[in-house]
Amino acid sequence: MSTIRIEVKTHYLAAQSAPDNGQYVFAYTITIHNDGAAEVQLLNRAWKITDADHKITRVAGDGVVGEQPKIAAGESYSYTSGTVLATPIGSMEGHYGMVDVNGTKFTVEIPSFRLAVPNILH
Repeated sequence: MSTIRIEVKTHYLAAQSAPDNGQYVFAYTITIHNDGAAEVQLLNRAWKITDADHKITRVAGDGVVGEQPKIAAGESYSYTSGTVLATPIGSMEGHYGMVDVNGTKFTVEIPSFRLAVPNILH
């Protein structure tokens, strides 16, 4: 089994948001590090997005940003995507479905991360 490490950075996109209309736009950049000894491929993803009102949105599909990247041993893959919340704070968590060079499918958990308008939390 490969050792996959997930790194997340989030950004609030104030210019694209409309707080008066309950629209808060966030970008997130995810870097998937393959710390294992063999190449892996990301096949699909599933997200659980929760806003401050506990409204849950689930998103799933093939690949990420239209790709099903292969990540060589010791390499990493980064992509940026986004989501819109109805509240100024929320969270995302999920998992990636992956496959190793032997055809063995496995799941990599994406730990929960916070989406928040800057300075909203004291």
